[in-house]
This record gives sequence, structure tokens and C-alpha cells, in this order.
Amino acid sequence: MLWLSVSCLCIAQQGRLGAHYNIPYQRPLGSGDELTDVTTGSEFFGLNTFANLPYVNCLSHHENGGRYDIAILGAPFDTSTTGRPGARFGPAGIRQGSQRMFPEAGWNIYTGENTFLSWAKIVDCGDVRMTPLDNKVALKQLDKAHTIVSGEPSATIEKGKVPRIVVLGGDHTTTLSALRSTFNHFGAVSVIHFDSHLDTWDPEVLGGDLSDYAGVNHGTFLHIAHEEGLILNSSIHAAVRAPMVRKKGDLRNDRRCGFDIIRARDIDRIGAQGIIDAIKQRVRNTRVYISVDIDSLDPAFAPATGTSEPGGWSTRELLTILDGLKGLPVVGGDVVEVAPIYDNPGETTVLAAAEAVLSILTLMVQQPVIM
Repeated sequence: MLWLSVSCLCIAQQGRLGAHYNIPYQRPLGSGDELTDVTTGSEFFGLNTFANLPYVNCLSHHENGGRYDIAILGAPFDTSTTGRPGARFGPAGIRQGSQRMFPEAGWNIYTGENTFLSWAKIVDCGDVRMTPLDNKVALKQLDKAHTIVSGEPSATIEKGKVPRIVVLGGDHTTTLSALRSTFNHFGAVSVIHFDSHLDTWDPEVLGGDLSDYAGVNHGTFLHIAHEEGLILNSSIHAAVRAPMVRKKGDLRNDRRCGFDIIRARDIDRIGAQGIIDAIKQRVRNTRVYISVDIDSLDPAFAPATGTSEPGGWSTRELLTILDGLKGLPVVGGDVVEVAPIYDNPGETTVLAAAEAVLSILTLMVQQPVIM
């Protein structure tokens, strides 16, 4: 009798969920082949895309499947990292962490909004083919991919003429290509850089003493972006806590590159809202690019990265701060330095990374950018 009651309760509950989220009912076994559904009702089938969004081959004019407003693009690259490798598998890991997300069941408990069912057509373009054998060639491949993906007219012209891109990384060097792309369409931007490290090191200090080739890496890309005129002097780091190479020279060069700094422990003093207010004040009246290095989180929450630094933020703190940036004109973004091989069985890193991607997508949907 107890078994019958539980069974009836499960069937009734499935009926309520199916009606609300448009999820097909799962039929019992033995109902006949004509009733067997092998394509719906499960998150464990088919190829992985971010949040089970449609896949579009954005890099082929013949197969691009129509226009889009926001494109998710994987950058499987990690041969410019100075720590543990493995971020080339980051795009696949972030997609894995997003498999519990569905467009039809994406209603936010805090806002009541559904980013996936908004005005914006959001698609997953898959990964860029980037060679692991030559960094210069790989970054040229990524530059070209950005040009192609952002070169199509958007699906919703009245909300913005150019598609915006969210990159799944990949080591942080990949942000340089994204900033070149946003500059071509939107001009120089303020960078909101969530990271435990500055990443504005002069190549002469980090790698460039070996060769020009080695000087382009995940610790120098923001210095290079500044030298190329891609970013404004209203940029800001958040969650910084890693040691510096030089006692004063690193901070001096960081200011020259246009950055202010929010240190990780500042959240203990001013709270999440204080962090949000400081960021908004810093980047006011400018277009914004958001870059999230997953090592901005404490290793307790995100162990799967190349250069972990203890004393970081919690996943909840990072998501609260990201969501608090509502209203900023975000023209591009990324979540990078995810190296799934170092994750734990609970996949805490890739789960956090997927949520950070969703937060960036939400900011883009909330604030269209009209050129």
C-alpha cells in the first residue's frame, strides 16, 4: 500500500512539472514501440551544448543556421599558461557543468526571469579549432573565429546590430582575441577582470626575456591589450590576492594599464554590495567586457584551475556580485582557466563556471547594446 502511494505521488508530481515546464511525460516500459520516446525527457542524450541550447556552426556561412544575438564560443587553448595545464578541456567541462540547465526550465528564483526565453536568440557555436603546437597560429585562428562569428548581422536588429560573444576558456590568453573583436565593433572598453592575479605583467618581466613568442601569455595579455589600445583607463580587477613579482613595479605598471584593484579580502570590509558599487562607479558611462578567471574563487569552491590561490571568494559571493552589475552595457565576456582534470567528483568547479557564464548571458540580455 505504501509503494502504491509513493508511485501515485511521483506520477502526480511529474504531471505538475510537465505542465509547467513543457517537459514531455515519461511513459512506462512495455507500452509498445510506437509509444517509446527516445529523443525527449532526459538530459543524458545527444551532444553536449551549453545549457542544452541549439548548436549552430557559426564558423561556416553555409551551415550557420541563421542569425543569432549571443554566441557561446569555446576556446580550447592552454599552451600559454605558467601553471598547471588542462584548460584546453575547459569548454567541454563548462558545458558538462551546464547540463542541468534547460531553456524551458530556466526561470530564475531571484528575479523571475528566464534568460534563455528572452528576446535574445542564444546559440552554442562549439569550439574553435586551435592548434596546440604553435601559440601564434592558435591565437590567429581565434582572432579569425571572432571576426567570423561577430561579422554576421544579429537576429534582433532593434536590440543590437552585432552579435555578442561569450567565450568558454581556455587559458586567459584567449581574452586578448576577444578584446580585439570587441574593439573592432564597439571601440575600447572597460574590463571588469575577476582574477586572483593582476595579469598586466610586462612581457619583459614574464616570458618576454625568453622570446617575443613566450611574452604573450596568460599573465601579460592585459598589458598587451593596453598597448594595443583595446581597453580604457577605467578598468578594474576584483578578487586579487596573489603575490607580485616586483615590490612596487607591478602595481605601478598595473595603474599605467588603466586598472584599479579590489582585493579579495575587501569583501570582508565592505561586503558584496560595496564591491558592486565600486565596480559600477569605476566603469560608469563606458561599455564593458567581463572576464572571469575561475581562480577568483577560493580553491575550496574551484580547485580545477592552473594557478590556484587560497583566500578567494565563494561561489555565492561571485554570483551575487556578477548579478549585481545589472544595467551595465556588457559587449562581451568569458569564463576561463577551467581545467576539469583537477576537479572533484562533485564537479564544483565546472558547476560554478557554468553559473558564471549564465550570469554574464543574463547581464547581456538585461541590457541591449545599441551601436
